[in-house]
Amino acid sequence: MFTGIIEEIGEIKNIKHGSRSAVLTIKGSIVTLDSKVGDSIAVNGVCLTATSIDRDIFTADVMAETMRRSSLGELRAGSKVNLERAMLCNGRFGGHIVSGHIDGTGTIRNMEREDNAVWVTVAASEDILKYIVEKGSIAIDGISLTVAYVDDEVFKVSIIPHTAGETTLLTKTKGDVVNLENDIIGKYVEKLMGYGDKDGQAVKGTNSHSGIDMDMLSRNGFI
Repeated sequence: MFTGIIEEIGEIKNIKHGSRSAVLTIKGSIVTLDSKVGDSIAVNGVCLTATSIDRDIFTADVMAETMRRSSLGELRAGSKVNLERAMLCNGRFGGHIVSGHIDGTGTIRNMEREDNAVWVTVAASEDILKYIVEKGSIAIDGISLTVAYVDDEVFKVSIIPHTAGETTLLTKTKGDVVNLENDIIGKYVEKLMGYGDKDGQAVKGTNSHSGIDMDMLSRNGFI
């Protein structure tokens, strides 16, 4: 589990491609400090397992499903990436609950400066946008951000100077692909909405007697 608060910007040193998979070699002086083989490290928001660690270099296997669902396949040697170790239970929870399991990708549509911040507009599919709510949370390349605007085609976030300096987001340009992870709560709510209870067992499609549906939640301001 991660918080979306990026610890450092790392660098891809090498990529070994398989037919549909890859092995990444990544430099990161902070995330390797107390990590060991088998630990989870988020790379641009994707939870990967460290398979070897040598001082400030670690490797990670990327399976075919991850390559399909994320932008990791577009990385090259020299690419900069956002890195974060799995969160500690004894630390402050500065972002939001980020699993590192990417829902899909979006495309940078526009960037526009406003005083000390930069508005970033991201186009995404309906399957992703349906979980995004204004003032809710979204992880872009692993960065925990607050949604400032959303419609049927795009959503927008506003990037403060600290976030700009500590992550790779503002190095992107129009047309670049980014990894997106929705707030996990909405996905669980949607799943449970389709289930009711019968004799102590969850039964799909039997919750209509509760009166709770998407229309009711919308009328009462929950979505």
